[in-house]
Amino acid sequence: MMHVHATETPFNPEAPQPLVRETAAGAAYPVEALGPLRDAVEAVQGMTQAPVAIPAASALTVASLAVQGFANVETLGGMRPLSIYALTIARSGERKSACDAPLMAPLRDHEKERAKAQREEMQSWTNAHALWKGERDHILMEAKKGKGEKRTAAQADLEALGPEPEAPASADRTVTEPTFEGLTKLFADGNPSLGLFSDEGGQFLGGHAMNSENRQKTLAAFNDLWQGNPIRRTRSGDGHSTLYGRRLAVHLMVQPTVALGFMADPLAADTGFLPRFLMCEPPSAIGTRMQANTKRDDMAMANFSGRLRDILDTTPPIDLETRELQPRILNLTPGARAQLSAFSDVIETAQAPGGDLAHISGTASKTAEQAARIAGVLTLWRDLYAPEVQVSEMNDAILLAQYYLAEASRLSSAALVSAEIDNAEKLRLWLLTNWTEPDVLVRDVVRLGPNALRESPKARAALEMLEKHGWLVRLEAGTVVRGSARVESWRIVSGTGHVV
Repeated sequence: MMHVHATETPFNPEAPQPLVRETAAGAAYPVEALGPLRDAVEAVQGMTQAPVAIPAASALTVASLAVQGFANVETLGGMRPLSIYALTIARSGERKSACDAPLMAPLRDHEKERAKAQREEMQSWTNAHALWKGERDHILMEAKKGKGEKRTAAQADLEALGPEPEAPASADRTVTEPTFEGLTKLFADGNPSLGLFSDEGGQFLGGHAMNSENRQKTLAAFNDLWQGNPIRRTRSGDGHSTLYGRRLAVHLMVQPTVALGFMADPLAADTGFLPRFLMCEPPSAIGTRMQANTKRDDMAMANFSGRLRDILDTTPPIDLETRELQPRILNLTPGARAQLSAFSDVIETAQAPGGDLAHISGTASKTAEQAARIAGVLTLWRDLYAPEVQVSEMNDAILLAQYYLAEASRLSSAALVSAEIDNAEKLRLWLLTNWTEPDVLVRDVVRLGPNALRESPKARAALEMLEKHGWLVRLEAGTVVRGSARVESWRIVSGTGHVV
């Protein structure tokens, strides 16, 4: 039996309750729909005992990076890239890095090998460039000595010399915290197919690229890349240039507080940045990960590693002069297209006013396209030269897209509640420290309260939230407060549950 000491205050069920952000539990991850990626994902989950959604997002985005340069997939709105953006929300200790590392290992090895080869290529280029520059300088020097025919001959010699030798492309395939300028430079000088992968995604979302000065152009650039649009850049001294045929896959793992703050940012939602992400916040596994339950599947990991290396070692269709990717068309079979069309209609209906998806129409409207992208990734992972997306891949992709849509709906509601809770907490603290009257009105909060609540709807919502949690008691209409009958007013409750 638990004894209450004399110095302790017994629990009072009528006392005001803490303002707690509560998020409804999500659905189980449809791991069976991962198709050729399933074995590797389950192998990582068995080793780490982390929520399976974490390695699943890693596998999907790594596969997207591997195949996105080879094809564009048919969607209901036309051809689209196979690029996938994912946002995985998990608190510290959920083994995000441990899930990501084994799936990224073949990619890291590939980058190291290419970096070594690039160093050798760079030495060869340095020598070739020195010879080219020396010959060019000699031609120009000779041209300065003469006129007329000599200048004409020098012009012909320069044209015969040819363009400046191009430096070897960067070996990097991934970045973790790029600025917009850094990303576009890497696209210009390096590989046209890149991945932004970070198990500390808050560093990117809170970094230089996302500060108030750069935020809008960074969001616009990421939206363009997801859509397959060219990157247009203007730089002092270099003028304007356009980069075509670039692709970007993204997987950001972030803490819940970072995610909720970012999801509540109107710019991130209104620009269409967030709706392009497959988002999830799986239930925590902390406290259940016993060593006796750890499982290894070395064969599954070896198969995944071998498949990823095979694709990375295959050169996608590319213009060697401009480094522009020239992906082929990956069509849907008639059956796959019919499935996608029916799925799209269901999602469209749910977006109507009052519908289940009306509050996330931006995300919902892209869900059918997300399904097509996922289906394309699963198809090319299975067979890089597959001509069409089959019904089976579309079935799996729709299940995965439904899961991520349900997560987006749940998290969007949680972010809205979080903002309401934050406002109510601001008001509660203000009442405790700045307000001396026993009663409070909406007009009091609008005139004198926290800046964030100086609008009647926001003030009333915060007051009602405090009422719901027992910090205020609504008085009957007509109650006299400060000499006047009030239609709407509240009495402040003390922390012990007594009305002041």
